[in-house]
Order: sequence, then C-alpha cells, then structure tokens
Amino acid sequence: MAKGYGNGNRQSLALQGLSGTVAAGSFVSVVGRSGSGKSTLLRILAGLLPSDAGLIEIDNNVVEGPPSGARYVFQNYSESLFPWCSVEANIRFGLKNGSATRNSSDAGPLHYLKLVGLEDAAAKYPWQLSGGMQQRVAIARALASSPRVLLMDEPFGAVDALSRSKLQDMLLKLWEELGLTILLVTHDIDEALYLSDRILVLNPDGDGFAADVEVALPRPRSQIETREHEAFSHQRRELYQLILGQ
Repeated sequence: MAKGYGNGNRQSLALQGLSGTVAAGSFVSVVGRSGSGKSTLLRILAGLLPSDAGLIEIDNNVVEGPPSGARYVFQNYSESLFPWCSVEANIRFGLKNGSATRNSSDAGPLHYLKLVGLEDAAAKYPWQLSGGMQQRVAIARALASSPRVLLMDEPFGAVDALSRSKLQDMLLKLWEELGLTILLVTHDIDEALYLSDRILVLNPDGDGFAADVEVALPRPRSQIETREHEAFSHQRRELYQLILGQ
C-alpha cells in the first residue's frame, strides 16, 4: 500500500511499502512517531482516504470505499456525535446504518448502551456527558451497526488517565464478548501493550513496518498485575527502541 500528497515533482510519500494481515478476532495496535502515517493508514483502511497503490481485502474480498463490515471510532468524540440528538438517537443512527443480517435480533439502543454501561444516560445529550462517557456513546453507536471490525484512531487520547483505564478495560471486555477484530492506532506504548495481541511499528517515514511484535502478556489482563509483569517492562523498552530507531 502507498499514499502520497502533492503534485508532480513536489509529491511526497506519506506511506509506502506497507503489507500485512490481521487475523479475525485479534487485537492489533499500530504505533510510531508523530507524522509516521498511523492515522493516514487507518483512514485508508476505513475508506475515508483513497490509496495510491495496493489493495485492501476483508475475508478475501477486495474492498473499495468504506467496508460494510467495519466501523471507525474517532479520537474527537465531541465532533463525531450529533449534539442536537439524544444519546439514544445517536445510537439509533448506528442501527440504521448497520447490517440487516447482523441486526436481525432487533436489539434496540438500550442494548448497546448497556454494553458500555450507559443505559441510564439514554435521554441525555452528548454535551451533558463527560468526555469518557461521550466516547462510550461513540463506541456504542459503532457497535450498533454490528461490525466485524473496529478501526480506532487514538480513541482515548482526549480523556483523563482514570477514564482512559476504565475505557481500556471496557474495550477488552467488548472485544472478548463480541468476538471483534480491532485495529487501534495509538501513540501510547503502554496502552498498545496492555490491549493488544500484536503491535505493528511504523517506520518514521512511513516506509513499511519496522517490526511486527507479538505481545507476550497472558490474558485476562488487569491494569495493575499486567503492568507489573516482567514481559511488560521488557517489551515496553523494545518498542521504544524500535520507534526511536535505536
């Protein structure tokens, strides 16, 4: 896969030489320096940006445009939700845009709000909720369309540390219970280690992956015990060295 910007002789490549696979049901994170093309890669996979070369396949089918089985969760939850609609109405939007076959259970908005612990907030508006709660609504809306794949771009980057930990644990619970495939872009190495099965490290110039790291941490995971595990500190050091090119 490749992606460039500019025209003619002034064109620069944001991404090039990227190739990889993500197994169904796995949790994979992408890390790298600022400007390495992490978000560009995710936007291409979500069909929000066209690639200049290469192709994307889901279940051995070439995808052109936004893939029907995937949903994108933005970092900026305040702009991704509809502030003039109640929380319940925001979730209904996800239901309207979901798969007819996968929504055959006719689960309503409250079902998805219960998944993220916000069933009591159905009548409220997004602007009445904390940042962490708004991001829960954004995740619930994505889940309402019954995706197989969640593409998440720094989804917890704008919330406080405690809310971030709670959201990470909620995401792991949803991933395990719903059998999702998750591709997460994050600048937080600790977050990538805590959540993932594999971590892809982008080269600083977006020229391919510097490494594909299998996370050696047992599951289930907990915020305290996992971070105290010997493998956590060892792989954290390894990832920092890869990102810094040491």
